[in-house]
Amino acid sequence: MASVTLKRNYRCSQSLQQFYSGGPFAVSSDGSFIACACIESIKIVDSSNASTKSTIEAESGTITALALSPNDKLLFSAGHSRQIKVWDLDTLKCLRSWKGHDGPIMGMACHASGGLLATSGADRKVLVWDVDGGFCTHYFKGHKGVVSSIMFHPDVNKTLLFSGSDDATVRVWDLLAKKCVATLEKHFSAITSMAVSEDGWTLLSAGRDKVVNLWDLHDYRCKSTVPTYEVLEAVCIINSGSCFASSLGAFRQQSGKRKSGSTGDYFITAGERGIVRIWNSEGAVCLYEQKSSDVTVSSDVDEDSTMGFTSAVMLPLDQGLLCVTADQQFLFYNPEEHLEENWNLKLTKRLVGFNDEIVDMKFLDEEEQYLAVATNLEQVRVYDLSSMSCSYVLAGHTDTILCLDTSLSSYGRRLIVTGSKDNSVRLWEAERRGCVGLGMGHMGAVGAVSFSKKCRDFFVSGSSDRTIKVWSLNGLSDDIEQPINLKAKAVVAAHDKDINSLAVAPNDSLVCSGSQDRTACVWRLPDLVSVVKFIGHKRGIWSVEFSPVDQCVITASGDKTVKIWAIADGSCLKTFEGHTSSVLRASFLTRGTQFVSCGADGLVKLWTIKTNECISTYDQHEDKVWALAVGKRTEMLATGGSDAVINLWHDSTAADKEEAFRKEEEGVLRGQELENAVLDAEYTRAIQIALELRRPHKLFELFSGLCRKREAEDQIDKALHALSKEEFHLLFEYAREWNTKPKLCHIAQFVLFRAFNILPPTEIIEIKGIGELLGGLIPYSQRHFSRIDRLIRSTFLLDYTLMGMSVIGPVTHGDLKTRSLLHSGKDMDDAPLTDKADEDQNQVSKGLKEKASAKKRKSRKSADGSLSHKKVKGVAHANNGAIPLQA
Repeated sequence: MASVTLKRNYRCSQSLQQFYSGGPFAVSSDGSFIACACIESIKIVDSSNASTKSTIEAESGTITALALSPNDKLLFSAGHSRQIKVWDLDTLKCLRSWKGHDGPIMGMACHASGGLLATSGADRKVLVWDVDGGFCTHYFKGHKGVVSSIMFHPDVNKTLLFSGSDDATVRVWDLLAKKCVATLEKHFSAITSMAVSEDGWTLLSAGRDKVVNLWDLHDYRCKSTVPTYEVLEAVCIINSGSCFASSLGAFRQQSGKRKSGSTGDYFITAGERGIVRIWNSEGAVCLYEQKSSDVTVSSDVDEDSTMGFTSAVMLPLDQGLLCVTADQQFLFYNPEEHLEENWNLKLTKRLVGFNDEIVDMKFLDEEEQYLAVATNLEQVRVYDLSSMSCSYVLAGHTDTILCLDTSLSSYGRRLIVTGSKDNSVRLWEAERRGCVGLGMGHMGAVGAVSFSKKCRDFFVSGSSDRTIKVWSLNGLSDDIEQPINLKAKAVVAAHDKDINSLAVAPNDSLVCSGSQDRTACVWRLPDLVSVVKFIGHKRGIWSVEFSPVDQCVITASGDKTVKIWAIADGSCLKTFEGHTSSVLRASFLTRGTQFVSCGADGLVKLWTIKTNECISTYDQHEDKVWALAVGKRTEMLATGGSDAVINLWHDSTAADKEEAFRKEEEGVLRGQELENAVLDAEYTRAIQIALELRRPHKLFELFSGLCRKREAEDQIDKALHALSKEEFHLLFEYAREWNTKPKLCHIAQFVLFRAFNILPPTEIIEIKGIGELLGGLIPYSQRHFSRIDRLIRSTFLLDYTLMGMSVIGPVTHGDLKTRSLLHSGKDMDDAPLTDKADEDQNQVSKGLKEKASAKKRKSRKSADGSLSHKKVKGVAHANNGAIPLQA
């Protein structure tokens, strides 16, 4: 068998996170991104692939209103704190904020010019603000209820503002006259949405009284009322030049429904029924009604108003219609291109704002393009991993889906089997996007399912009723129209508690079950005869899987361990410890030589079985990781958990190795370039290369060599001038390390002195982390200067001793100063002066003078020869003696 290359690392390549929690959202002027309210933050989401481009922490409580400026540069937000904030989308910084309402702000709109912002709130007020100044320009009162919707007239030349309230009225405000010019009273419930016709002279208002009213803005009378028979949440105007209008017009003309000379505006309504309808204002005719959608309220189940559409907008630049559902989905619709029979809307894209808890998931095909995901809902969501959008939804269960498995059927179709809390199993066909089989018989929630691996003609299911059932796929065919009733071939009472996991052996001869009773059992198929029982875990078993190459089974348990068992005798072969909480999933990789595990601690771990070693640990989840899917071909991983996040992982072993080799090769070339620069005496370039290569020892050698040269200051200044702030930060880090060692500190001090001479204080404080660096430099620098100070003072004792021995003569103040300069090498920078040291020197000099005078008086009594000899000797020693330094 060919040698297996072990995996060393995985990288999280894509991530699908929650980006919308319901409530307000705003679409950019080009439709490229959507600003969504996500609890107390704002997510800027790429509308092409649902990726979060940036996150704004609004810190205003739950976000209640959002609006974008016409040029998409500014974002306006308001929350329960009643604070209005203006955000710069380039820097994600809050430019200004202010308060003006006495209650939560429920609606927000920006004028087409971008200079005015209108807000409406629960305090029944309508306020208009100057965007640049942040001051109130208009203050309108008159509504008797919460003002939930507000909009400017789209024509900048018409200074009108419309507001809709829970008091069932629409008020028209004139911004020039600063007063209410009309109160439109024709509704009997709260106003939810408003729109203005393309010519600017008709206002459409929709409400929860299930009608749309059309108002003439010339005299503010109601032109007509369109009954819709559903609670409406949105009304949108279709512009004449859009694909919707041209497609509708072409279809009506083709079908002969359009009368010559007929006029009127097309508009769209969406509401609690979860369907899109298109109307013509001329005659209040419904031109199109969606037969059904994924959010259509089912007629056989009495559901409340938690389903359906909550909002709808026409996307700019003729990109279609965007509908938002009550379960945080963004649905993008466009007209179908072929209109031979009926005009129809096509769902082109679906972005899911919130997946809730991810319970289970599997790759749908060998190409690993689609991922079937079971969340805390009654439906399966199938994601297209190339765009990270939900391709379609499989709905049919009446309770939460707990588990799923996927397979390629014997006749070449992709199948999905699901188990649910409604005690049933359902078989789905991906091509038809519908249910093809239904299995009833379990008396409890179905918590585990697994397909046949070889023959692909059966699947098994395990339930909280503690039984395992084997279901036959006989009877499935290509031309099936209605779901067939699946039949159970075998049943066994397997465990004493709930069954959490099932796995079928690669040759379809065995099935293994893991239970909450802390045991795992292996059963022989098709009759479910007991083969062996694995006993050893101290908590319930959450996951079981057969090895693809060996006669063994891997189990993951709530006792924080993963075990591998021998099927032959039921013995435990290996135990893996490392998780800090329950291990919820474990799956083999690399032909059974490695495995990956995930648990309630939010960690994903990669293990090598032979060495019992955990190679890598990944912390990309914030809560329990319930779901783990492994691709069959590339062994790509997908993980999902209670944090509603789906992460995709790709094997990066080869890429990491190649990158390490490339870095090593590049390091060798740059190292040679560094040596060449040193040989050519190009110290500026050499210092820059040493910093780039992170070589502090070589950098020290360069500075040490420069310090021994005559033109050291000029060379070092030239090199330092060429450094950036990041390089200065790195240099100060190295200097901090050098400064801690007495043998290296003199070079560090010299480099720091030159650097602080070059850089002005304003630039020094801008260096990242400079405070911490200076905090490490100052204590050691003080210690070095104190040591030098003590050494200088100790030299005075030698002078005093020599004078006491009449070896040297008295030193005058002028001579002392001159000699100090000579001794210091004419470089006052390297010998800092202190006032205390000057005092000490003056006292010592004074004492020396007195002693020298006494000596001279005594010497006069001696013979002239000896006197002259001592004088000569004293002069000689005075010229060559040690010269005291100033401290």
